[in-house]
Amino acid sequence: MDHTPQSNVLFVVLDTVRKDHLEPYGYERPTTPALSRFAEEATVFGSAVAPAPWTLPVHASLFTGLYPSEHGADQGSPYLDDATTLASSLSAAGYDTACYSSNAWITPYTSLTDGFDRQDSFFEVLPGDVLSGPLASAWQAVNDNAYLRELASSIVHIGAKAHAKLASGEGADSKTPSVIDRTKSFIDESDGDEGWFGFINLMDAHLPYYPPAEYREEFAPGVDPSEVCQNSKEYNAGARDIDDDEFSDIRGLYDAEIAHMDAELGRLFDWLRETDQWDDTTVVVCADHGELHGEHDLYGHEFALYDQLINVPLLVKHPDLDADRRDDLVELLDLYHTILDAVGVDPAAAVGTTGDDAPVPRDPTRSLLSGEYRAFEGASEPDPGQRAVLEGDTASADTSSHDYAFVEYAQPVIELHHLEEKASEAGIELPDDHRAYSRLRAARSTDAKYVRADRIPDEGYRLDEDPAEESPVGPDDDEVVAATERALARFEDAVGGAWDDPSEADPDEADALAEADEETQKRLRELGYLE
Repeated sequence: MDHTPQSNVLFVVLDTVRKDHLEPYGYERPTTPALSRFAEEATVFGSAVAPAPWTLPVHASLFTGLYPSEHGADQGSPYLDDATTLASSLSAAGYDTACYSSNAWITPYTSLTDGFDRQDSFFEVLPGDVLSGPLASAWQAVNDNAYLRELASSIVHIGAKAHAKLASGEGADSKTPSVIDRTKSFIDESDGDEGWFGFINLMDAHLPYYPPAEYREEFAPGVDPSEVCQNSKEYNAGARDIDDDEFSDIRGLYDAEIAHMDAELGRLFDWLRETDQWDDTTVVVCADHGELHGEHDLYGHEFALYDQLINVPLLVKHPDLDADRRDDLVELLDLYHTILDAVGVDPAAAVGTTGDDAPVPRDPTRSLLSGEYRAFEGASEPDPGQRAVLEGDTASADTSSHDYAFVEYAQPVIELHHLEEKASEAGIELPDDHRAYSRLRAARSTDAKYVRADRIPDEGYRLDEDPAEESPVGPDDDEVVAATERALARFEDAVGGAWDDPSEADPDEADALAEADEETQKRLRELGYLE
């Protein structure tokens, strides 16, 4: 199928934004007027599923078209190793590429910025010149020595503290205006032979919430951000209670952060329209994951695969897509193929097909622009998700949907470490069967979900009848849930087996930094990574 040619691609990730807080998805508060205008020109997808509930593996999937267990970028080893990224393919094909973000995971030391001709992290505790130099080497040296538990924990812990400190002023923490300004400058200066590819991650809706005053006054009047719980681990460990009124205040601050992001994104969209670049630009807006605000007795985006975390917003503008709404299943890793399709780039032709880092080939059955979308029988080399669907029992009488998305969440060592800290400080001993110790995988269709866990009971839900996932249903009691469990089992087989035996963290891994040399530890301490 020939597509309307597009010169440019703008790929926007609204970090930690759940779709039911956006006006295009029916939210009644005016959080997103710019996105509402954008939705009038775009396809709004209602069943987009993230491959994981947190930033690093999701972005690695967006940039490679691989599931987390395939690309391996996770908390135990936070690198995208031996993979050719979307940006690398586009850069090799003659596109100017840039990545601007204030997320500490999207930086050179995780290799997520590989292939971007220009990149900058606005995460102020990590200066850009350091990220590509001594810190990157120090991180790699420590990771080669052990599993990085202590270092990774320190990064997120200190990073969160730094973000809170930077946020203490009236919106002083928000790097979104700088991200937008830098993106405009990149586009203005672009002279690529083919066009440009700009990727931005906007971080405001991630804890802690310190929105600018004008948005706080509209969405959370009278709420002092320093007076509400801004640490999800305190709540999830049982060390801090949050009542309905406080969660209401927290949601108000969250809405204010989203409104600020929307205004800044609208500023970029308006500029593209005013400079006559809008019509030549494919625009993708999604979230990498959502957030829980007390649902299922959880706060944040750890320890679960509920829909508030993995059923994310996705809006795409392209001439071959109708300005409409769709509820068919979409996986975020399909965006890798969609963007390649939008600009007509064959990664194999751009960078070659030899070596361990050969790119994932462009697959029309995973492109939203293709008439073959998710007709996986046409896939030349089916991936684990495609195989799990193709090998399914499509003749099952009571199954109305046979397409599935797959989600993976390896043991969250970072969140677990901080959860244990908060519990210990409060004199709480976490039981061995606490969900924080579990690895989780899920299959999700438009009708049902099945979650497999290695330490807590599996969970099945009929999403068509119970979208809030309040009433678990077992596969023995419901054929649609049973079919979803079978799909998950096929996916597990395709990626190396089920996570059904409880994993054990090696306590020696927590001492990984003790083996780093003194100079490495000193440099990390100067940067705020060690206390």
